[in-house]
Amino acid sequence: SGELPINGFHRTPEPPSMTAVAESYATTPDLDTLAASRVDELPLATRFQLGAELTPIQRAFFDKHGFIVFAQVATAAEIDALDLAVRGIQDRWLAEGRKKVFGIPLFVGRDHEGQPFIQRFAFTSCFSDVLRDFVLDARFEPVRRLVGEDARVGHREKDGLVVNRNLNVPGTQYKSLGWHTDGLRDLFYLRQIGPQLNVGFHFDKTTKATGGLRILPGTHKQGIWKTLTHKPYFVDNTPDPAEIAVETMPGDLTVHDGRAWHRVEPSPFVGPESLRRTMYVPYLTDAYQPKDESSKTPPYHYLGMAARRVKRARFELRERLKARR
Repeated sequence: SGELPINGFHRTPEPPSMTAVAESYATTPDLDTLAASRVDELPLATRFQLGAELTPIQRAFFDKHGFIVFAQVATAAEIDALDLAVRGIQDRWLAEGRKKVFGIPLFVGRDHEGQPFIQRFAFTSCFSDVLRDFVLDARFEPVRRLVGEDARVGHREKDGLVVNRNLNVPGTQYKSLGWHTDGLRDLFYLRQIGPQLNVGFHFDKTTKATGGLRILPGTHKQGIWKTLTHKPYFVDNTPDPAEIAVETMPGDLTVHDGRAWHRVEPSPFVGPESLRRTMYVPYLTDAYQPKDESSKTPPYHYLGMAARRVKRARFELRERLKARR
């Protein structure tokens, strides 16, 4: 039917290294000032529970560090339904020979069997009722209000609901992502860098040892100069001593401020076990700017397209040389 179960809260046993859920803090009705003074007591690996309202300690944690993790807001059945919807979109887009969605290029690589495999989708909720209903579900209202009462889910703006499928195999186009902030996009459009929360839904377990999101805590409060110059954008994926590995379990929700420096560490594994699936949607407060099939490709995407063409050409050349031996 395409309907998703939305009532109740599902939890499964977690390994000891992933159990830093601050139960007492998550339910403490502290004032904001008291919460801010206590937030340093919490480890950066804390995983909170998402309730009907964000608690003062949760708000203080996010304000200080620029990210927060909520434990298992989606059930296993929902994850399966979302993944099935993504697979259906891939089948349609590959059959159509689609290269872009609302002006945003697709990242098309190869899977472990050498078949075409879309590794970065854009605006997926515009092509699936299952995905749209999930990202607009009322359970995420507290997260929206973290940005502000006037914030909205930007599933038709920016790049919309992005689905990432990082895979480490020969011919991949997307196994990692270098250091960057999302403020660079605003600068391309000559706009002031404003608040933008990236809300992530995680399909797979990730630990520090298996790759995934890395963030420099607190850098969401940096000035414009450090936003521009702290690291070379996208070309540098070197671990930073100050970074935090955002570890997740299937069904977790993460929120990070796009103004913070972050990157994606590649999986050390090769093949199907390296697959890491995530969905991200922005929460926005600036002027509403929806996109459609007539939207133009942003200039910065052409740089990425050129880099992927070079990467693909090198891979195909190596494969031809191997075949001749």
